Amino acid sequence: MAHRAEVSHVKEVHKEALLAKPNVVGVGLGFKERGGSTSEELSIVALVRQKVPRLALSTEALIPKTLDGVLTDVRQVGDLRALQGRTGRHRPAPGGVSVGHFRVTAGTLGCVVRERSGGERLILSNNHVLANSNEAQPGDLVLQPGAIDGGRVESDVIARLKRFQPISFTVEPPTCGIAIGIVRIGNLLAKLIGSSHRLETYRYDAQAVNRVDAAVAAPLNEQDIRDEILDIGVVAGTTPARLGMSVRKSGRTTGFTSGTINVIDTTVTVSYGADRKARFEGQLVSGPMSKPGDSGSLLVAGDSLLAVGLLFAGSDQATIFNPIQDVLDALQVVI
Repeated sequence: MAHRAEVSHVKEVHKEALLAKPNVVGVGLGFKERGGSTSEELSIVALVRQKVPRLALSTEALIPKTLDGVLTDVRQVGDLRALQGRTGRHRPAPGGVSVGHFRVTAGTLGCVVRERSGGERLILSNNHVLANSNEAQPGDLVLQPGAIDGGRVESDVIARLKRFQPISFTVEPPTCGIAIGIVRIGNLLAKLIGSSHRLETYRYDAQAVNRVDAAVAAPLNEQDIRDEILDIGVVAGTTPARLGMSVRKSGRTTGFTSGTINVIDTTVTVSYGADRKARFEGQLVSGPMSKPGDSGSLLVAGDSLLAVGLLFAGSDQATIFNPIQDVLDALQVVI
């Protein structure tokens, strides 16, 4: 096993040549990783923006397996930059930062997607983040950062709502005048006779079922959005979820977190405030990976730059995701 002084010397000899290679953003020392496990063999580590299969690299771009008898290793770190708060104003804005319809608090900019027809670049997030839970209209203003993070209509509009998949609520505020009237009369009578009980009315639809909570917005200027997701990189496609799958996300509130898919094909009832509930089918469930404000985060496979789902709900014990292909099909977009 090579000693640290020897490895360090070899690193210094070859450092500039390694840094001159395309995709390399750093060079250091570290233990060699093999098959996902860390060995005790000290190596020269090349930090790259994105790992690329060796067969796809030119001779000039390849990192030799050894340098003067010392092992090398390659690790993906993305683009390195001075860090900015996720709740601040970003131009251009990457995935993983604060965003929201001008009448909501804030959620997360999931990623940039493209129209299936025409290729226009759009911002992907949830309906309840970009479309105010069905209350918005196409063309409504979208802020970055969201309003709770200081975003203002006067200075922070990044996009206009393009379209959303409506949420069908199982329980929501009443719209029937007759039912509202009956409840008012009943409560008046209860008050007159001194009863402490009161009636409530709500609209109930047992047949209301959803697959996604999703929306897209069109940036005012395409230069104001970035394809990259903070701490993850540029997602290059999709992959289906599977039980036991390692996953990760980058969100406005909790930043980068990772977890495991432990339940699939799930039917769940989600609360949208005290007076609204909606049922979703075919959902993905992981352990706790999020907090309020992370809604809209893109779920990415732990071992590749492939999208798995769209985060939209959760609790202290679990996080819930729409399968990504359902989202893309509903909105007619691609990653």
